Amino acid sequence: MVAISTYLLLHCAAVWTLKVPIQCSVIGSDKVIRVVPENERETQILKAAFNRLKVDLWQPSSTFHIVEGTVTDVRVPQNTSRSLLPFLQQANIQYTILISDLQKAIENQTGLKSYRNRRSLPGYNYEVYHSLEEIQDWMHHLNKTHSDLVHMFSVGKSYEGRPLFVLKLGKRARPYKKAVWIDCGIHAREWIGPAFCQWFVKEALQTYQTDPAMRRMLTQLYFYIMPVFNVDGYHFSWTNDRFWRKTRSKNSRFPCYGVDANRNWKVKWCDEGASFHPCDDTYCGPYPESEPEVKAVAHFLRKHRKQIKAYLSFHAYAQMLLYPYSYKYETIPNFSCVESAAYNAVNALQSAYGVRYRYGPASSTLYVSSGSSMDWAYKNGIPYAFAFELRDTGHFGFLLPETLIKPTCTETMLAVKNITLHLLKKCH
Repeated sequence: MVAISTYLLLHCAAVWTLKVPIQCSVIGSDKVIRVVPENERETQILKAAFNRLKVDLWQPSSTFHIVEGTVTDVRVPQNTSRSLLPFLQQANIQYTILISDLQKAIENQTGLKSYRNRRSLPGYNYEVYHSLEEIQDWMHHLNKTHSDLVHMFSVGKSYEGRPLFVLKLGKRARPYKKAVWIDCGIHAREWIGPAFCQWFVKEALQTYQTDPAMRRMLTQLYFYIMPVFNVDGYHFSWTNDRFWRKTRSKNSRFPCYGVDANRNWKVKWCDEGASFHPCDDTYCGPYPESEPEVKAVAHFLRKHRKQIKAYLSFHAYAQMLLYPYSYKYETIPNFSCVESAAYNAVNALQSAYGVRYRYGPASSTLYVSSGSSMDWAYKNGIPYAFAFELRDTGHFGFLLPETLIKPTCTETMLAVKNITLHLLKKCH
């Protein structure tokens, strides 16, 4: 391991002494590389390297989850790639470059369309990514123009004081109705999530009159939709750091900001798959529900737990449909109902464009993680709890182009409708 540490400190001058065949010029941008460790030796080398260097793990979320055969996508800063890539070559570890120029990819994601009128509300464009301000203006607009089906309210305020808006969607036909909770954007950089939440609302409002399934859904159920859960982080991902993941709360003892809002729930809090260190991407926070965003949503869900029968949370990327448990390898009591709902949902999703989703318990399908919103919802009496990992599987990663918003949302819509209609049937 001493030799590894030496390699990790490589600079251009040292590269030639190692006879690594690369150009030793300044590399123009951050890169995203994919590595799949083939054995225990490679696993340990990668963990040591990634922990030592300032890399941003895209998949999995923590070096803790890197084991033999794990597809590992890493964002490598420009200055680090000059030492890391030759080091991997020298250690005989295969890697592929997924994105060679990250800055260019960021510009390509939203195109050079900053001049277009994204904010024209009557002609709101659901096929582009929208800033927090645009999304909140859109919510206000729907609240005014579709008051028969939409009611907007706030469940609280974020760390930085922003309102946490939710849309209640459904026909006010009877005093008591079952409900479905949908949230998007727990992790700030996963922009396709909020895009889907907006798409869902658009589809509901546009097809309510013409689609019997949608009419049934909105007549028999309420939908609580939170397009941007992590409002501070999402805003920050537009203004400062496109790949920001956490909330934006300030830590009193460390110069690091934010908590992973999907590790901050009071269910096996800060156990496996979460970190106690405030600078880590999977930091669980100083205590459960320390984040005002998590506390506000947990309070709302607790208050309405008798009414809410399904909890759906949208993330990216991996193309998976996950259900509890995340924090342990154990079968949930209503496994057959939930499993059949997931099976039918992924089949419905695949029918649109042939995109295949893996499905199963989060712990065995993705990895073990504690303190997640999905496990918390399930543990608090919501029988159908799912987390979607939307497109893709790494080619674009968090930079899914705007051209893929429509197909991604169209196929996901089929899955969500399928789960919702499953919920309306009796399943024991």
